[in-house]
Amino acid sequence: MNNIKIDGLSPASLQRSERINSNDPTGFGNVIKSAIDNVNGLEKDADKSILNLLQGKDEVHTTMIALQKADISMRMLLSVRNKVIEAYREIMRMQF
Repeated sequence: MNNIKIDGLSPASLQRSERINSNDPTGFGNVIKSAIDNVNGLEKDADKSILNLLQGKDEVHTTMIALQKADISMRMLLSVRNKVIEAYREIMRMQF
């Protein structure tokens, strides 16, 4: 059997994780709210791009890229939401 070597790779550096403070303003709720705001902004950008396309100010590929960004971000947000709900239900089924 031949040995295969991959040169030029260095081990990944792990950053020291910081201790989470309960008074930290960037809590889970704030992270979720900012993610929702981000998705909402991408949806608004896609809507503006559609209007610009209809008015002849924008090209088709620019509009399609904006629509795909909005679609992918919405799918990701829904996936995260589904995982959170699934985890909550699993916790509720646990017996202590």
